[in-house]
Amino acid sequence: MHELGIIFEVVKTVRKFAEENQLTKVDTLVLQIGEISPIVPKYIEEAYPAAIDGTPLQDMKLQIEILPANARCNKCSTIFNLVEHQGACSNCGEKDFEILSGREFMIKEVIAC
Repeated sequence: MHELGIIFEVVKTVRKFAEENQLTKVDTLVLQIGEISPIVPKYIEEAYPAAIDGTPLQDMKLQIEILPANARCNKCSTIFNLVEHQGACSNCGEKDFEILSGREFMIKEVIAC
């Protein structure tokens, strides 16, 4: 589970950000994870308590937003959801596409009190 190491690094980044910006308390961390990202949101949620335990961020809540896996068909230019349409264009059925979104993993927001 590489998510454990990832969430520890995210918490380290947020902690550094809070210190640099003199934030006394961070209420919520908002992460964005793409539908087809290799990072599994469930595992991030499970590892999160261990990553914040004993840190100044131990009361910080975690919020995860899932970003859709969208693609553009190379044949008809239709934009469609890869997961919903099982990798085939929703208009013409082609499986020749360019991925536009869905692989992301990023810190979207750090909400301070």
